[in-house]
Amino acid sequence: MVVLNRIYTRTGDDGTTALASGARRAKFDLRVSAYGTVDETNACIGLARLPCASEDPELDAMLGRIQNDLFDLGAELASPDTGEKPAFEPLRIVQAQVDRLEAEIDRLNRPLGTLRSFVLPGGTPGSAHLHLARTVSRRAERLMVELSQGEGESVAQPALKFINRLSDFLFVASRHLNARAGGDVLWTPGQNR
Repeated sequence: MVVLNRIYTRTGDDGTTALASGARRAKFDLRVSAYGTVDETNACIGLARLPCASEDPELDAMLGRIQNDLFDLGAELASPDTGEKPAFEPLRIVQAQVDRLEAEIDRLNRPLGTLRSFVLPGGTPGSAHLHLARTVSRRAERLMVELSQGEGESVAQPALKFINRLSDFLFVASRHLNARAGGDVLWTPGQNR
């Protein structure tokens, strides 16, 4: 499926990049921005996994599965549905991936206390990185929704559900890590007036 024997090809020197079909798009194209931001989310999750690997192996395993799913999502976004029969079956996010995220959100959230304030991004290093990943995933979601509403473009519902649930998962995972270290860092409205 993937063969990377040459890292630079010079084909993007004109400001375009290839979709999975071979079609060329400008590097600032909304579809390219969407899958690029999904990739950025994945990199942020990679940073969050560094402290999780030793502190919370179960959460680290969840994050590893999510990273793989994000490559699936990127592949889907790089393979738009053109209505034509493709040469190969393109990878698509499926409902089972959304369902797994929801189950993991519920599992991590169950022991957490009810929030009565907004949470400041921070706390443990892993939690801070998860908050960063959450905000980047929200940007990816906004780009995907915008793309889905563009003329001649589409994004499948399971993909939109997955990216929406992902930011929820990252929020709950950050709270989970902070709970293990004494609790969330809460916003105090007007504290510094």
